[in-house]
Amino acid sequence: MAGRDLGEGTRPAAATGAWILFEGRLGTGRQSGLMTIPAAVRDAVDVYLRSVDAVIPGLVEGFYVIGSAALGDFRPGTSDIDFVAVTAMPPADSQVAALGRVHGRLSRRLLLDGIYTTWLDLARDPGQASPGSHAHGRRLHPRCDHQRHPVTWHSLARHGAAVRGPEPAEIDIATDPAGLAHWARGNLDGYWRQWWQRSARLPTPAGLACLTSQGPAWCVLGVSRLHHTLITGKIISKTAAGEHARATFEPRWHRILDECLRIRRGDHQRSLYRDPFSRRAEALAFTDMVIRDAL
Repeated sequence: MAGRDLGEGTRPAAATGAWILFEGRLGTGRQSGLMTIPAAVRDAVDVYLRSVDAVIPGLVEGFYVIGSAALGDFRPGTSDIDFVAVTAMPPADSQVAALGRVHGRLSRRLLLDGIYTTWLDLARDPGQASPGSHAHGRRLHPRCDHQRHPVTWHSLARHGAAVRGPEPAEIDIATDPAGLAHWARGNLDGYWRQWWQRSARLPTPAGLACLTSQGPAWCVLGVSRLHHTLITGKIISKTAAGEHARATFEPRWHRILDECLRIRRGDHQRSLYRDPFSRRAEALAFTDMVIRDAL
């Protein structure tokens, strides 16, 4: 597999074209992933890679954009830049500290959300991958299991946009459809069921969040994505998930789905609901229905 046992300062040559680290620049010799992601995302990743290369040259051998930016559903102002950064070996403590300083200086406007892992761990079942650093916004959590799950591995393998490193198809990435389905079902039955129970009580942070516009869109489209994954084995964007749900579930749910798609697309037309309380109630009812349907 490319990149596992290389000395510092070297880069492998793939059959479809050599890939190199341009000093102080984004990407790969082919840079094919750059053609598929929004310009604002490219610029933010460029700033990040320049910063990392300046303080820890050669550490980040692969950088892949996943999530909404790779799926054609990036929404400036609401979407994070989901990523997988790959190193030859787990970073030393001093390197993790330096990475933390890099993330702390990044812009608040376009936030990175992703993991640092190794080529070797990508070839393993994500449940067996070593804990590693996770970046969320301008904070770096040094050692955690967050986002080390089948959705991340499958997203990288199927939809990852290579900004630096070989194409995902050229990397040994462990994917298992049965494992993906098992994780999606468990996430609905665990995380989302617990979230629903908290949100059903209005005088709680989760309950109050559902009175905002983004709260209903987040839960309705989030559970719809997992439902689609369970049915098809595929990973899709939040917008595509809303469209899937609209074509799948009874017409009684069309209004809340249309409302959440309106919010997701940044459409500032008038809400389809008279007040946020009725919208919240229907979003929670839909979320509960999807969880029950999937299980």
